[in-house]
Amino acid sequence: MDFHTPLIRATLLRRYKRFLADVKLEDGREVTAHVANPGSMLGMKDEGMVVWLEPNGDPKRKLKYSWKLAEIGGAMVVVDTAMANVVVGAALRAGAIGKLAAYTDVRAEVKYGENSRIDFLLQGDGLPDCYVEVKSVTLSRQAGLAEFPDSVTKRGTKHLRELSAMVAEGHRAVMLYLVQRDDCDGFALAADIDVEYARAMVEARNADVEAMCFSTKPTAFGVNLVEELPIYK
Repeated sequence: MDFHTPLIRATLLRRYKRFLADVKLEDGREVTAHVANPGSMLGMKDEGMVVWLEPNGDPKRKLKYSWKLAEIGGAMVVVDTAMANVVVGAALRAGAIGKLAAYTDVRAEVKYGENSRIDFLLQGDGLPDCYVEVKSVTLSRQAGLAEFPDSVTKRGTKHLRELSAMVAEGHRAVMLYLVQRDDCDGFALAADIDVEYARAMVEARNADVEAMCFSTKPTAFGVNLVEELPIYK
């Protein structure tokens, strides 16, 4: 998946009001960028870190830059959580995820459960409908290990229970974690951050909800899915 415009380098001054960040461009100008990330961004918002912005020339948009990537300890990390669905959607449609490649129809944002929308509903001749929920993973507190979540996520717990309900109805359900940084080779739940989410995942796995995790390679030009990673309990 390529960015619409190659990213430009800047320095983070501060992130505030969840969706805003002040940054300094390389020419010395200070501008405000949009932050498409409602989460805590644990470990991703330190003043002085190198960030990468996508410029836009849309006159209807108040902010002319979007914060897409951050450099953390030499790693490139995706800040924009919406990128996860873009990357996974492209991979599903290209048949690049082997365990799901048999599905020929990929639909995004389909209503299901209790006032929810599944990220992707997969369908194919002779196959059970497959409900795929995607989570963007950016937290890493131990070298090589990606973790989710980075804050308490009641919404994420709700999604796990809804996936379990789909399996009970005879469908297939997948919780897909996309590690959006290039320095991890394994994944685990951050149970110390959200005990309830970790408990819901155990229940979901016992209910035959499948869990998958994939790595990505973020660059200033785009983000691409790389390979499946092991999930550690």
